[in-house]
Amino acid sequence: MPKLKPRAPKAYKNQEFLNSPDARTVRLISEFLEPMRRFRHNNIRDTIVFFGSARIRSKKEASRDLKESKKRIAIAHRVTPKMRDQLKAVQTELEMSRYYEDAVTLSGKLTRWSKKLFHQNRFVVCSGGGPGIMEAANKGAKLAGGRSIGLNISLPFEQSPNPYISDELNFEFHYFFMRKFWFVYLAKALIVFPGGFGTMDEMMEVLTLVQTKKLRKKIVVVLYGKEFWDQVINLEALARMRVISPEDFKLFKFADTPDEAFNYLVKELKAIYPKETSE
Repeated sequence: MPKLKPRAPKAYKNQEFLNSPDARTVRLISEFLEPMRRFRHNNIRDTIVFFGSARIRSKKEASRDLKESKKRIAIAHRVTPKMRDQLKAVQTELEMSRYYEDAVTLSGKLTRWSKKLFHQNRFVVCSGGGPGIMEAANKGAKLAGGRSIGLNISLPFEQSPNPYISDELNFEFHYFFMRKFWFVYLAKALIVFPGGFGTMDEMMEVLTLVQTKKLRKKIVVVLYGKEFWDQVINLEALARMRVISPEDFKLFKFADTPDEAFNYLVKELKAIYPKETSE
């Protein structure tokens, strides 16, 4: 009697298949369905999203590095151009660290406000899940006694999730566009702190969706740090050269302090979503 063959693995348990190019559609759908299921299970209905650089560090870390850099220069027999450049770099990092601290403060204020609302689990702080401004946003929410979301992305240089994300709301994405979908789909407000290519990419995509009215809901957008944004993007020139409309400046508002950003966000959210923001 012929020996029976072992059962072949079912397709949805076949790791070789699931990791193959042929199953890309399955993986894409998974990054839509699994977060949706978890958000529903945790009663997350909307968010306040923080964008910003992964490279901006806390004041404590930047101050420590500046102290060490000055110490190396003080004991060096010869100060090299590389050492001077490094000193300038850490001095800049210390200057930029104020944005980290401001993000912690603003996130905490928004979390404490949201916890007072009659409707629970509303306007939950959400970040990209990594270090820098993302970490600061999650940290502020945790210090305020609230939950927060981290939509982390797998990168070749390993962007690890920061330790302040709520365990049940810690996500890991492979596809950038699915991560962006979940940023925007739940967002009622967006705060864009200083950042590089990734931050500007995310910011411009959201502004484009709002400008072209592809977003049916109203979303409040704050660009944090006018001095920074005026240096890196000449929005006035875009309007002057007629590639954007002067009306497009109404799509967002600049803010320079946590209190200024908080007061504007709460005022706008209360006006747009009165039922959701009742206390």
